[in-house]
Amino acid sequence: MDYFSIILYKITGKSTTTHITERIIAEAKALLQHTDWNIAEIAYALGFEYPTYFNNFFKRQTGTNPKSLRQEMV
Repeated sequence: MDYFSIILYKITGKSTTTHITERIIAEAKALLQHTDWNIAEIAYALGFEYPTYFNNFFKRQTGTNPKSLRQEMV
């Protein structure tokens, strides 16, 4: 573990990976709510190689898929 990760964990109680995951989910939710981009465009914008990877990641983190969440937001 590098120095930054250790300090971040001591201050926040969360790992670097957790912070990054939370940020990606927050950005995904914002894009789902405030753009008309399709799910694939959002996936690519967030750095996912395949939209399926994004869908699986999003569902694992939130308990719902991006399309369902977007429909709930409308």
